Amino acid sequence: MQQHTLVLASRSPRRQNLLRQIGLEFDSIPSTVDEHIDETVSPVAHVTILAERKAHDVARTLAAGIVIGADTIVVHDDEIIEKPEDADDAVRMLRRLSDQRHEVFTGYSLVEVPSMRVLTRHVRTEVWFRKLADDEIRAYVASGSPMDKAGAYGIQDDFGAVFVRRIIGDFYNVMGLPLCDFYCAYRRFTNQDHEGCNGIELA
Repeated sequence: MQQHTLVLASRSPRRQNLLRQIGLEFDSIPSTVDEHIDETVSPVAHVTILAERKAHDVARTLAAGIVIGADTIVVHDDEIIEKPEDADDAVRMLRRLSDQRHEVFTGYSLVEVPSMRVLTRHVRTEVWFRKLADDEIRAYVASGSPMDKAGAYGIQDDFGAVFVRRIIGDFYNVMGLPLCDFYCAYRRFTNQDHEGCNGIELA
């Protein structure tokens, strides 16, 4: 049973739906931090640093509770691909990912207030796209759906769902929050651990 005030440092509808899927009640307070980061850092550092920044940004405004911060990126050929700047950028991204393998990294951070105790983790998933026709790409971009998503696609979208031919790893990680890993981390963080999560290493 949830015993803590929980706050998601985002208004992302995908992350909200995922948290509700595992039965959590929460408020949404979007972080206002600058998400620009040194481009030389690794993908893991990128997502974990930003997840912590977002969580701490909102945690400083609260008297008590637990804040969740998260960040998701797509990586192709060792280059980080974030959200598209405009429709042309989204078309370019999707053409690049067509018939290619890429990686999705999500970092998440739990910050407890007022102790400021923190747990930050990341999960990586490999994704393969089939070859995309140009009319498919343009129709998807015209729908507006890619514009707020890393890599310009959502695996849960009508079009995005049929672009992906294979994944290795957590499907929900590609949506923006690795549910199994997060669920076990949250239970451990709130002293609700149980034997079903013993195989998840949270050191």
